[in-house]
Amino acid sequence: MDAQFYTLTSSWRPDAVLGEQNFFLLVSSPLILSFSILDAVSMKTQAYFNRTAYLPCPFTKAQNISLSELVVFWQDHKKSVLYEHYLGKEKLDNVNAKYLGRTSFDGDNWTLGLHSVQIKDMGTYDCFIQKKTPKGSVILQQTETDLSVIANFSEPEIEFQNITRISGINLTCSSKEGYPKPTKMYILVTNSTNSTNEHSGDMEISQDNVTELFSVFISLSVPFPNGVSSVTTRCVLEIESMKIFSRPHNIGKAASQDYLFHRSYMQTF
Repeated sequence: MDAQFYTLTSSWRPDAVLGEQNFFLLVSSPLILSFSILDAVSMKTQAYFNRTAYLPCPFTKAQNISLSELVVFWQDHKKSVLYEHYLGKEKLDNVNAKYLGRTSFDGDNWTLGLHSVQIKDMGTYDCFIQKKTPKGSVILQQTETDLSVIANFSEPEIEFQNITRISGINLTCSSKEGYPKPTKMYILVTNSTNSTNEHSGDMEISQDNVTELFSVFISLSVPFPNGVSSVTTRCVLEIESMKIFSRPHNIGKAASQDYLFHRSYMQTF
């Protein structure tokens, strides 16, 4: 199971008991004729691109009610149904075509897996747990989950066009297929006295029309420091709370040193 991170808040809301007319303004679902909402839960979850997202629906009354007595279904922010578990059995009649074959239900943990997650799958999902009664249908719980999707950028790659003490260090740095949109890309130059300078330029950012993943590129001319025999260059890409470093490139007498790869995760900058 892919790693997931949840933020959960739950509250009993007397004001959440709405009339039938108000409900259909929110959810145009043929599954519900009349209802009252007893409990509402809000959560956040994150998934990696092209992996599986888990949309939880933690039912606090699960120990007293069997799945065979309930109707459980998930829908997206456009009210399209992802999955429906109807009185103990999977029911596909109301499932939107784009979700067919992409979901799996874990009845033990009350969780729906959404497979092959894409950037366009980001958004809000609602799970409804409904019980049928002689007087109509009662929504025992609604869980709203906000799904975000991330994709790891490739290791930044430095390419050198020209290196002289007169013209400086002419180079490019690039990284591709990541999400969300990067905030900054720059070059760190460390000389033989361990003094480090940051050099930045305008990022060229492109986005794939199909995957919606980002690629980024910069081109710089960095002056070669005076009075030093060698320098080490690194390219750094920043995305929200993370920094990704390229391999160090040594220029000068230390250029034969083996390249290293270093990736650093920062909570704050």
